[in-house]
Amino acid sequence: MSKRATRNKFPVSRRAALKGGSAALAAAYLIPRRAFANMPKAGMMGELDASVPEGIDLVLERKDLLIGGRAGQAIAINGSIPGPVIRMKEGKDVLIRVHNRLNESTSIHWHGMLVPFTMDGVPGISFPGIRSGETFTYRYKVRQNGTYWYHSHSGFQEQLGAYGQLIVEPSSPDPVQYDVEHSLVLSDWTFEDPATIFSKLKKMDGYFNFQRPTTANLSAQSRNTKKSLGNAIAMRLRWDWMRMDPTDIADVTGITYSFLMNGQTSVGNPTLLARPGQRVRLRILNASSQTYYDFRIPGLPMTVVQADGQNVLPVETDELRIAVAETYDVIVTLPDAKAYTLFAETMDRSGSVRGTLSPAAGMSAEVPHRRPRPMLGMADMGMMHDMPGGDMNNGSMDHGSMDHSPPPAAPSPRAASDGRLATMNLPEMVPHGPNGHGPASITMAKNAYRQLDDPGLGLGKDGWRVLTYGQLRALTPPPGRRPPTREIDLHLTGNMRNFIWGFDGKKWSESKMIRFVFGERLRINFLNDTMMSHPIHLHGMWMDLYAGHDYAENPRKHTVNVQPAELLTVDITADAPGQWAFHCHLLYHMEAGMFRTVAVVKSLQGEAPDAEG
Repeated sequence: MSKRATRNKFPVSRRAALKGGSAALAAAYLIPRRAFANMPKAGMMGELDASVPEGIDLVLERKDLLIGGRAGQAIAINGSIPGPVIRMKEGKDVLIRVHNRLNESTSIHWHGMLVPFTMDGVPGISFPGIRSGETFTYRYKVRQNGTYWYHSHSGFQEQLGAYGQLIVEPSSPDPVQYDVEHSLVLSDWTFEDPATIFSKLKKMDGYFNFQRPTTANLSAQSRNTKKSLGNAIAMRLRWDWMRMDPTDIADVTGITYSFLMNGQTSVGNPTLLARPGQRVRLRILNASSQTYYDFRIPGLPMTVVQADGQNVLPVETDELRIAVAETYDVIVTLPDAKAYTLFAETMDRSGSVRGTLSPAAGMSAEVPHRRPRPMLGMADMGMMHDMPGGDMNNGSMDHGSMDHSPPPAAPSPRAASDGRLATMNLPEMVPHGPNGHGPASITMAKNAYRQLDDPGLGLGKDGWRVLTYGQLRALTPPPGRRPPTREIDLHLTGNMRNFIWGFDGKKWSESKMIRFVFGERLRINFLNDTMMSHPIHLHGMWMDLYAGHDYAENPRKHTVNVQPAELLTVDITADAPGQWAFHCHLLYHMEAGMFRTVAVVKSLQGEAPDAEG
C-alpha cells in the first residue's frame, strides 16, 4: 500500500468512539485534578503550507484541553484550538486531506475562498459531509490572496473549536509593507453543550441576558446614558410597551462564555513579539460563534490595510468592531521598548480578552476596564426619522399593529433607461412597507436607513477614532465591475420570543432557493427588521459593498455586518455555477433558520426570480 493510501484511512479510535455528544462534554468535568498537569493547553496552534506538492493533513477529533485553566473537551484540529494556521500561495494548487476521527459527520468550509462549489464544504448543499472514520480530499486552485479562515460547517462543531486561520500569500509583490506578522484569532468558548445552549435560547427569551434593566439599576442607567431619572423611567416604559429589552445585544453572553485570543483566556495573556521600530502586521480574525468584538491597542494607533482579505486604502484608527466571521489586517509600529495591551471587548460588555504586544516575553501593560454596557435606543428600531423626542404613540414594532399604508416612492430612480441600476446616491432611508413577513418576524423597524458612518452601538463617544464601513475603499478597482441590472430586497427577520430567525420571515426549511443567473450583475438590499446586528455571509462570490463613494472604490467583502434598522446594499457578480450557502454567521441564528441556499442557474425562466419564491 502506498504512503498516500495509508494516510487516507484513519480508523475511529476507541477514545473517540467512547466520547460523543453531550456525554463526552460532561465527562470533561470528571477528569481528576492530578491529570491537569499533563493535559495540553488550548492555543498551541502550529502552521502548515498547503501549497507543497504532497499536500497537508487535518485531523478532527475530540480532545481534552485546558482552556483558561479548566478542563474542557474540544473538537480539535491537529490537536489544538484554534487549528493550525494554513498558508497557501496565490495561483498554486492546494491539496488538503481532512480525516474525521469523530463519531459524527464533519466538514471544513474555506471561508471567503473562491473554490468550486463541490469543494466548499457545506453538507447537504455542496457535498454530503465527511462520515466518521473517513477522509475527504479538498483540491482547488488558489485564485486570491489575503487573510481568511476555515471552520466546520456541521452542527455546532465550530463552537467547540473546529476553526483556524488561512493566510494566502500574493503571487505579485505585496502592497502592504511589514517586518513581522502575527495571527490573532478571537473566539468564544463554552463548557456547556452547545445543543443545550440552543435549547435554552428556544425555551426562554434572553436566557443568558443577565444585564437586563431592573428597578434596582435605574439610577445606573440614568448615569450611564447621561439622562435624568425621569427620562430613564420613561424610556423603560416605552420598551415595556413594545415588549422588548434594550439590552438584547447578544444572545449568548459572558455568563456562559469564556473569551479567547489565540485559544487562550486573559489569564494566559498570549504574547506577540516585535522590536521597537518594526512594522507589525496583525492578521485579526473573529472566529466566534456569537460574539462581536471591539478591538483596540491602548496608546497605539492601527492602520487598517485589509478587510476580509482584500486590500484597502490605508485607514488609521484607534478601534474597530469586528463582526463574527470578518477579518481585518492592521499595521502597528512599536514606538519604544514597552509592552502594549491587545484588548478585545465584547459588544455587550459582558466580557473581554487581553493579550500583549511587546519586545520580550513576560512583559505586560495595564488592562483597560470594560466600558458600561450600551443600550439600544429608538434609532436602533428605525424610529429616528418619525418620532421627535422618542414619542412612541405613532410607531409600532409589532407586526400586528404595523402601518399598512403603501410606502412612498423611492427618493431616487432604481434603474436607468438601459436597465442598469444607479451606483451613486442610493436612497438613504426606506420605510418598511406593508408586508409583515409572518409570525417569524415579530419585530420590525419602521424605517431602514444607511449607517455607513455609524461605528456601532456603544462606540464613537470615547474620544478615539473608530473604523466604519464608510471609510473602506478598495486599494485597486476589481476587474469587471459594472452596474447591476436586477435587484432583490431581503429582509432580515426574527422572533426573539421563540428564537426563530430567517430571511423575509421564513426559516430555511420554509423557503425556496434564491436564484442568481450565471454571469449577471445583481444587487441585494439588506433591510434589518430586527434589533440585533447580523453578519451575513455569501459563499462562493464576492459582495461589493456600497460605501457611499465612487463605485470603483467600493470594498469587496465576504461577510457584511448589518446593524439594527440598517439598509445595506451589496452588488454581486454571479460567476460561480452551483449551489451556495447564504446565511447569518451567528451560529445559533443560522441553526434557527437564518439560512438560504443560492443556486446560480442559466435562466430564471419558469423559476422564482427572487427570495420570495
